[in-house]
Amino acid sequence: MSYIDGFVIAVPTSNKKKFIEHAELADAVFTDLGATRVVECWADDVPEGKITDFGKAVQATADESVVLSWIEWPDKETRDAAMNKMMSEDFKDERMDMEKNPMPFDGARLIFGGFETVVEL
Repeated sequence: MSYIDGFVIAVPTSNKKKFIEHAELADAVFTDLGATRVVECWADDVPEGKITDFGKAVQATADESVVLSWIEWPDKETRDAAMNKMMSEDFKDERMDMEKNPMPFDGARLIFGGFETVVEL
C-alpha cells in the first residue's frame, strides 16, 4: 500500500497566490523523486472547535488560512529514499532554494508526519 506524508500549515490569507506559486515549484520535486501525487488544499469549511481544530493545531491567526497537504508515495521505501536524497549535502535544486522560492508562511508552525496506509478504497 501507499505511504503518505501529511502536513497542516497556517498561511497568511494574503499570500494565497504566493503559496500556490511556491507549491507548484516545490511540489514537482517530490514527483520527480517518486511521489505519485501531491495535493494542496486551502481551507474552505474548517470549523472552529471547542477543544481543538486545524487552526489551533498550527496557531493560525485571524488573518491566516489553514492549508492541508499530503504527498502520496508508492511505498515507504520510495519516500525514505527521496527524503534522504533531499536532505543530503549533495542535493541542489533551485525549486527548493529558500532564497529563490521562499516559503510564504511560518515553517515553525507547520506540522507534519508520515503515515502508513491501513485502508485504501
